[in-house]
Amino acid sequence: MLRSRTRLPFDMFDVTYTEAEARRARRMESIYHGGQAKIWDGREVLAQLVAKHGKPTMPPDKRRPLARVFAIILWGELAAWKISAQLADRLVPLEAKLAAASQVHDEARHFYVMHDYLEALGETPGRIEFWAERVLRKTLETDDLLKKLLGMQLTVETIALVIFQRVRELQIEPVLSELMTYYERDEARHVGLGVQLVPQLMSGLSARGAVSLALFQLDLLVTTLLSLKTIERDLLAIGVDPRTLLGIAFRKQADIDARIRDEFPAWPADPPVHRLFEGVCEALFPTEGADARVSLQMRLKHAIEVVTRKRPSVNQEWGSRGASRAA
Repeated sequence: MLRSRTRLPFDMFDVTYTEAEARRARRMESIYHGGQAKIWDGREVLAQLVAKHGKPTMPPDKRRPLARVFAIILWGELAAWKISAQLADRLVPLEAKLAAASQVHDEARHFYVMHDYLEALGETPGRIEFWAERVLRKTLETDDLLKKLLGMQLTVETIALVIFQRVRELQIEPVLSELMTYYERDEARHVGLGVQLVPQLMSGLSARGAVSLALFQLDLLVTTLLSLKTIERDLLAIGVDPRTLLGIAFRKQADIDARIRDEFPAWPADPPVHRLFEGVCEALFPTEGADARVSLQMRLKHAIEVVTRKRPSVNQEWGSRGASRAA
């Protein structure tokens, strides 16, 4: 799957696909062609939205927190641009290479449009906080293809989708909220590459490799939670409840897992990594809410109960809400 960047893969077309592999390859190729059909001109779209709603404006007590949150998004888009370029260079199968190449174009557009939006808002993005930078750096710097795909396609992209959705729903600022629909459409397509490739690559892991991957994933997930905790005040200032974000994230992850399970029935439904992550969620963002005075001892007790499934997690809460809505 990975090749040295010092040579051309002249044996690219020597591979023989099974029927299932051929079907997945066609889906990855469709990510590229779908992206080509849905390309949008960032300068034109932003100009149209400003003409429709007026120049972005917010009171300072909301503008600065929004700028800090979306500075993370901005630099995350740059990291995604660089990571997808790495994948486009190093993935050998043509269909996967095409999907990654399509993402390179999308992420470049996301980066410059977000920069232009923040500039129109009157904000210059600075350096992001430590934990968010660590998530991006670990995904960017790993040489392991599977870890890079898991970190980018199934972690960073999912986080971005959650924030885009919530900002759009809350109508925090009309230009930004409408802009998010374009970002969401692109990011949802990017997740598809991970859905098709990650389980396939995981099936060939040794026991040692599986443990290493699980630790890498848990590290990324916990670091993401620490980042969320660091910007909690900024999120609350713009009306975004972190626990609600986590609930949406779990719903999206459940949808991704269901898509994967359609192709790979052995994909685990309740892996230990997810349980540990949900326990940390409960410790950092307790059920009682951000304003509750919950002791550290009680938070740890609740976290252990979540891990052992003696207490509902954010994941289970939102799963029940989804089931209720479906009924």
